[in-house]
Amino acid sequence: MEREILDTKRKALKINLDPRIYGTFAEIGAGQEVSRNFFNAGAASGTVAKTMSAYDMTFSDAIYGAESNGRYVSQNRLLQMLDHEFGLLNERLSGEKYESRTFFAFADTVTTLNYKRTNEPHGWVGIRFQSEPGGSPNEIFFHVRLLDTDVNMQQRVLGIIGVNLLYAAFYHYQDPKLMVESLADNLTIGSVEIDLISVKGPAFPEVDNILLNLYMIMKDFSAAAIFDADAHPRQAKDLLYKKDIMILRTKYGQKSLPNFNLFNKATDQFKRTNKVEEGNLAVMIEVLLTNVLTDGQETPDDIDLETVAKRAQEMCDTGNIVIVSNFTRHNRLAKYLARCKPKSVGLATNINNLKFVFNSKNFTGENYSGQLLSYVNDMFNTNVRLFAYPFLDKKTNQVITTANMPVTPEAKPLFDFLLINGYITDIKDYSEDEVKTV
Repeated sequence: MEREILDTKRKALKINLDPRIYGTFAEIGAGQEVSRNFFNAGAASGTVAKTMSAYDMTFSDAIYGAESNGRYVSQNRLLQMLDHEFGLLNERLSGEKYESRTFFAFADTVTTLNYKRTNEPHGWVGIRFQSEPGGSPNEIFFHVRLLDTDVNMQQRVLGIIGVNLLYAAFYHYQDPKLMVESLADNLTIGSVEIDLISVKGPAFPEVDNILLNLYMIMKDFSAAAIFDADAHPRQAKDLLYKKDIMILRTKYGQKSLPNFNLFNKATDQFKRTNKVEEGNLAVMIEVLLTNVLTDGQETPDDIDLETVAKRAQEMCDTGNIVIVSNFTRHNRLAKYLARCKPKSVGLATNINNLKFVFNSKNFTGENYSGQLLSYVNDMFNTNVRLFAYPFLDKKTNQVITTANMPVTPEAKPLFDFLLINGYITDIKDYSEDEVKTV
C-alpha cells in the first residue's frame, strides 16, 4: 500500500498544530527558508520558540564558538549549533507549561550558488529532538549537494527538505527506511543529492548507520557512501581534499579478505611514482554494490544490503577508509573522486576488469570507439593511475598481465598508449603464491 505524501505546507501545518512539538530554528546561509515554511503554513506559534540566523562570522563565533579551520559550512559547525540551541531550550523553557512538550532544535549551515557561479552549493542540515517529553535527545543530520542552477530554486529545495526532516523526525523515526525516503518528498529528481546521513539516540536503538547510508544509495539519493575506520559516515571532501588517494576495488560477495599483499605493493609503487609526501596518503577500500561487471549504470534491486553492510564493517575493521558504491566502471569512480579535488589517485584492480573494458564484444551498441574514448577521458584526466593485479587463467594455467591480456584490435592502439605513458601499469615484484584465479 502506497503511503500518502503530504505537500510541504500540509506537513508544516500538521507540525504546527501538534501540541507536543516545540523548538528552535537556527539557519545560516540561503535565508531562513525552513522556518519561513512554518510561518507561511499558519499557527506557527504552536511550534516556533525562536528563529535566528547569525550570518556575520563574528556574531556566529560569539554564539557558537570559533571555527579553527575557518569553515562554517561544515559538520562541526552544524553540531555546535545543535548543541547550543538545544541546550538553551532546556535551560530556558521549564515549568508546567512545557511538561508535555517534546523539544527540538533544527539547524542548517548552507552555501548556495554565488553571484559569479564559481562555488559548489552544499550544506549540512540536522535536528536534535526528543521523542517523548523530558526524554534524552535524538539526532539526525545529513549533508546535501544542491544541484539546481538557480539560487531561488536552491533556497526552495532547502526549505522543503528542512520541513521533510522535521516531519520525518517526529512521525517516521520508528521506521528508518521510511524516514529516509520521506526526505525527498515534494522534491524534483536531480535537484539535490544527500551523500551522508547519521542518526543516533534512544529513538534509534538498533539502527546501523552503514546500512542506512547504503539504503540511500539504493534509493538514488547518492552514488556512494564513505566511512572512516570507526565506521562513521563521512563527507568525501572532508577526508579526501588535496590527498593522494590509493583505492582497492572489491566486490561485496567476496568470501575472503582482499589480497593485501598485492595491494601493499601497489601502494608502494603509487607512493614512489607520485612522490607522495608523508602523511598525505589516504588509503581506501571500495565495496561494490554488484558482483557482476556490466555495461549498464543501474544497481540491481535484489542486493542484500545487510550482507553489504557487514562486508563494509569488515573492511573498516582493517583500519582503512571504506567507500561503498555502485560504480561498476572505473571511470565512474574516477569522476566521483575528482569532485573531492585530490592531488592524485591510484586504483588497484584485477586485470580481468581491464580485459572486460578493452574487449568490444562486452559493449552494446555500434559506437564502441566513442564509448572507449569517453571511458578513458573520464578515467585519466585528473592524475589517475591504474595498478593491475595479475590473475591466473585456470583454463591455460597462465598468469595474465598487461603484456599478454587479450585486447580487441580497435582498442589496442589506445591501450598501448596508456601503457607507454604510465596510466596503466602492472603490480611488480609479486610472488607466484600471491597470484589468484579470477
